[in-house]
Amino acid sequence: MPNIKSAKKRVKVTKVKALNNQMVKNALKTCLKKYDSVVASGDKAEAEAMYKITVKKVDQAAAKGILHKNTAARKKSQLTNMLNSIGA
Repeated sequence: MPNIKSAKKRVKVTKVKALNNQMVKNALKTCLKKYDSVVASGDKAEAEAMYKITVKKVDQAAAKGILHKNTAARKKSQLTNMLNSIGA
């Protein structure tokens, strides 16, 4: 446990930031799972709507530094391939 005032503040700030990052990660994972289930159902129109939402979540996570930009690009590419495979 820190004794110095600034160190105590750092502990508090780190907890808050870690919680925010965890919330964004969980929301992203939930969105990805929902997208997977929609794609598995085979409904193209619903999948396209969910695709837009999911890509937005991935971009937001990358903008906040939770995902690396290359990881976000790879995930978006995978989502696009999944969407394109529905029609095939």
